[in-house]
Amino acid sequence: MRQGVVWAERHQVLLYLAALAVGAAIGLAAPAVAGPAGSAITPVLGLLLYATFLGVPFTQLGVALRDRRFLPTVLAVNFLAVPAVVWGVSRIVAHDDALLVGVLFVLLTPCVDYVIVFTGIAGGSAGRLLAAAPLLMLAQMVLLPVYLRLFLGAGIVEAVDAGPFVEAFLLLIVVPLAAAGVTQAAARRSSAVAAVQATLSAAMVPLMMLTLAVVVASQIDGVRERLGALLLAVPVYLLFAAVMVPLGLAAARVARLEVPAARAVVFSGVTRNSLVVLPLVLALPAAFGLAPLVVVTQTLVELIIMVVLVRLVPRLAPART
Repeated sequence: MRQGVVWAERHQVLLYLAALAVGAAIGLAAPAVAGPAGSAITPVLGLLLYATFLGVPFTQLGVALRDRRFLPTVLAVNFLAVPAVVWGVSRIVAHDDALLVGVLFVLLTPCVDYVIVFTGIAGGSAGRLLAAAPLLMLAQMVLLPVYLRLFLGAGIVEAVDAGPFVEAFLLLIVVPLAAAGVTQAAARRSSAVAAVQATLSAAMVPLMMLTLAVVVASQIDGVRERLGALLLAVPVYLLFAAVMVPLGLAAARVARLEVPAARAVVFSGVTRNSLVVLPLVLALPAAFGLAPLVVVTQTLVELIIMVVLVRLVPRLAPART
């Protein structure tokens, strides 16, 4: 089993690309799978995060919350630098209200779920991001309406239902985190629970592959149907990532963060909260019917970017010897 885990970790980038391809093939060949796959996203992602949290010693969380360099840096990157970058790159689609709304919703909200997984894969400080996740989630709940009002006016803000934010916070942060804490405590007293914990930790690569395949299979056919209109959003997302990587590195350098924390800042700045934002955008008026697919397109583009960054970020922020 150990050899299989080592092999999967060594070839994880190729395996993730294969998962994306399989999910796309299934979603295009059988469009009816989109509904069941969409319903499976939250439980599959919750399981992935549960396995991720199991691998993070909870003793690290208190230390991370007291980190006076990392937390201010990751908050500044996401809620000061990102809005300025988003305003600039979103000018590409500013002529189309539906495209603009989708782009703003997704790019203004930092990811709090699978970013932790990708950060850990790239040798970043997953524990610090885990500790920061509740703060990032609460901050975006408060600040997203503020930024939308500044960028779009009051009408859109009044149409937003905060319910999906609260639901995602509970299902993707609170429940997996609490379950992982209980499991870690039980594993210290039970060899059987410890074995389950070890098995789930070893299954991180397959769980990530399953998550990627499910997300793509659920959304790819909808994107295909409106591909022409959505293509203009792709350069926005690519440009955003291209700007945020060096910005994150620069912010980490200014804050004098060690390498794992610097990598975590970069991933947090690039990765967006598309899976949580999607229900918010689906609840918008019919005039913005294209906006949900704009968010979905960001998910698909970002998954490919994440697979690339898993290899690129360790080279940009190499471990010191």
